[in-house]
Amino acid sequence: MTIRAVLFDYSGTLFRLEQDESWLADITGHTGSPLDLEAQTELMRRMTAPVGEVVELDAEHLHAWQHRDRDPGLHRKVYLEVLKKSGVPRREEAVALYERLIDPSQWTPYPDTEAVLKAASERGLKVGVLSNIAFDIRPAFTARGWDAYVDEFVLSFEVGTVKPELEIFRKAVEGLGVPATETLMVGDSEEADGGARALGCEFALVDPLPTAERPDALLTALRAHGVA
Repeated sequence: MTIRAVLFDYSGTLFRLEQDESWLADITGHTGSPLDLEAQTELMRRMTAPVGEVVELDAEHLHAWQHRDRDPGLHRKVYLEVLKKSGVPRREEAVALYERLIDPSQWTPYPDTEAVLKAASERGLKVGVLSNIAFDIRPAFTARGWDAYVDEFVLSFEVGTVKPELEIFRKAVEGLGVPATETLMVGDSEEADGGARALGCEFALVDPLPTAERPDALLTALRAHGVA
C-alpha cells in the first residue's frame, strides 16, 4: 500500500499538556492545603484522558462529558465539574486553571513534531490534524510556523462529530483529497484514533508519554510505514 496522506491526532500525539508547577502552586484542596505532587499529577491525567469517564458524574454532567468535544459550552461545564471532584473546590481557582488548559500556547510539542510534519510535507504527502477537542488548536501551529506543513485541520467541535465515529475520519480524508486506503492515522488512543481502520486507513499507535521521554516516536511511526 502506498501512503499519500497522514493524519495526526493532537493531544498525546503531536503536543502534550505538561504539568506546570506554577499553574497549581496556588491551588488548594478541600482542606485548604496545596495539592501534593501525586494529586497534581492525577489532576492533569484526568484533564487530558482521551477516553473513559475520569470521575463519577450525575446524569447532567455525564451527558456533558459524552458530548464535550462537540460543544465548547459542555466542555467547560463538565471540566469545571471534573476539577471540583478532583480536589479543586473553589470555582475561581478551577476557572483559572481551566482557561490555561484550553490555551494552545500552554501545550508542549513533542521533540520530533516539527521534524515529522516537515518531513511528511516535503515528501509530498497531504498532512492533516484530526482532534477530538473543543477549542481551536491552530495557534499552537501558527505561532511556530508549522501551519505551513498542515493542509487540513479537522476539529470535532467544528464538524460536530468525534473519533471513533466514521464521519470524522471521512471528513478528514475527503478534505485531504486522498482515499482512506492511502491514508495513515497516527494517534495515542487505540479506541479513538484506531477507529480510522474501519474506514480503511492504516493506523500507527504512539504512547502519550511525557515529551522528554518520547523523542522520536512520530518519526519512527512514519518510517515503519515507509514515509519518513
